[in-house]
Amino acid sequence: MKRFETKWTTDDHLEIFAQGWEPDQRAPKAAICLVHGLGEHSGRYEHVAEAFTKDGYAMFGFDLRGHGRSGGPRGHFPSSEAVLQDIDLLFTHARERYPELPLILYGHSLGGILVLYYGLKRKPKVKGVIATSPGLHTALESQTGKIIAAQILGLIAPTVLLPSGLDAHAISHTQAVIDKYQQDPLVHDKISLGFGRTMLGVTKWTLEHAAEFPAPLLLMHGKEDRIAFPSSSIEFAAAAPEKSTLVLWDEGYHELHNEPEQAEVLKTMLIWMNARLNE
Repeated sequence: MKRFETKWTTDDHLEIFAQGWEPDQRAPKAAICLVHGLGEHSGRYEHVAEAFTKDGYAMFGFDLRGHGRSGGPRGHFPSSEAVLQDIDLLFTHARERYPELPLILYGHSLGGILVLYYGLKRKPKVKGVIATSPGLHTALESQTGKIIAAQILGLIAPTVLLPSGLDAHAISHTQAVIDKYQQDPLVHDKISLGFGRTMLGVTKWTLEHAAEFPAPLLLMHGKEDRIAFPSSSIEFAAAAPEKSTLVLWDEGYHELHNEPEQAEVLKTMLIWMNARLNE
């Protein structure tokens, strides 16, 4: 597997870090555009890229603004449009590097929400979209005070940071994964009030428009996910049954690609992607 790095600059002058992985001995048959989750970064998907490149895919991802090695206040999104434009740039650079290849959009957790939102808003020309553990329903829904604070204070003081409250022990059954996550200097537990306000709006709009999803969609969720409730994927798939393939994992926690059954999870993704390329 070959790895490369690149950078680009957003319209609001943030430097964005990006990296990709390609098969060693052959030209890739398609390129997967990756959008990672809250508080993490694209580098946590290198083992996913290894599985995909062995099957002939390239994978190309970036660190979201406020995350990893990209610029911006930690955990802050100024607006939904800013994030859409960031994903636009990912597609622009992917098409420059792979002008003849089909593209697949893949997002996990926060990235899962964003690829669903992006698919609905931008309707990119892709062979398919994969969303794993999208956080369309979370424990926040029952915390009215936090929702009101995000909606009001997110306007008044958008860059004020709060702990995300993400429970590292809920990401995987594998202790080594949890330890590595907690020791990773590029992982953070910050969200801004502006981020909260932005994502409340994004999530609400995405669920309201789920029936309009334009592309083939693979939704995967662990039934034991305590971070992003499995009802997120179940509800979205039910609203767009003709486009959606829903796969639920009986004992899965939040990061299916980091669970003990990760090989089967990644194989399921590959089988679905290969089928889309052959359509």
